Amino acid sequence: MADKKKTITIEQYASAQRRPQIQTQTLIGLGLNKLNRRRTLEDTPSIRGMINKVPHLVRVVDEKA
Repeated sequence: MADKKKTITIEQYASAQRRPQIQTQTLIGLGLNKLNRRRTLEDTPSIRGMINKVPHLVRVVDEKA
């Protein structure tokens, strides 16, 4: 049986300009730094925590099991 990992696709929809530096660094950690970029990442508690730090800048587009 193959071990399928859950993935999550996130998109940046707001700019990080005039935001605290820690929020900009969080976006870079997620692989986002320009508007409308999408990244598919493994769904882990650390990734979820990073998304919860900047919910006003990113949105969850897709979740796959």
